[in-house]
Amino acid sequence: MAHPPEFPRVVVHPPALDGSRRVTSGAETLGIASHLDDVVEILRLADLDRVEVEESDLIEWEGGGPEEWPGLSEHHDQ
Repeated sequence: MAHPPEFPRVVVHPPALDGSRRVTSGAETLGIASHLDDVVEILRLADLDRVEVEESDLIEWEGGGPEEWPGLSEHHDQ
């Protein structure tokens, strides 16, 4: 029988049309991230700041990993 994890599972959802990504834990939306730093801040505010964002098995990256923020580079290049 599996024991409950120390931290809840966090999902970073696929990018929206504007490049932002929803961050959830279970049915709860923790926030909307536009950059990896936003994910770190969202987790800090949820008292999950001890989670290593880019390497943790507790974070599921859907639609691309922590380096995938499509749509943002077009805005920065102009």
